[in-house]
Amino acid sequence: MRKAEISRDTSETKISLSVDLDGTGRYRVDTGIGFFDHMLEQLSRHSLIDLTVKASGDLHIDQHHTVEDVGIALGQALDRALGERRGIARYASLDLAMDETLTRAAIDVSGRPYLVWRVDFARQKVGDFDTELFKEFFQALAQNARITLHVQNLYGDNAHHVAETCFKAVARVLRAALAVDPRLADEIPSTKGTLTA
Repeated sequence: MRKAEISRDTSETKISLSVDLDGTGRYRVDTGIGFFDHMLEQLSRHSLIDLTVKASGDLHIDQHHTVEDVGIALGQALDRALGERRGIARYASLDLAMDETLTRAAIDVSGRPYLVWRVDFARQKVGDFDTELFKEFFQALAQNARITLHVQNLYGDNAHHVAETCFKAVARVLRAALAVDPRLADEIPSTKGTLTA
């Protein structure tokens, strides 16, 4: 059962989050930040990870703490649900197109957290959402899921499309990399015998 629940309660945010890695992409998301909710829904739908997020944060200050802490909680949930990471495909990469935009994502579910972020936005905001927070979210996700994640926008003019392709591309590489290969269902995909240390 590759499922996990995380509760995170700090002076800045209160988050309840659950994942099912073998789901169908069902989601219930409420962070109080409309565009962020839309992106998390895309992440769930295109990864086929069932996702429930209920977050309340100090939005009267700004959106930073809520976005980062959801990334932390989601990363922790993925890490917990993966357990020893037995049988997973581990690696995946993808170029994802949306209208005029093309974004590349690559992943190694390695146990070694690292983010390479090569994404620039022509605007500082999408709606009322600060575009610099996208990197903060993926940084928190990669660190806490203990994955190596590379995201690169190759081109695109529309900031909404750039953001959405980042989330969809990451979703699709998660879907591929977390899939269990039935030929290796009991094996850890590493010559060193572990992906957790």
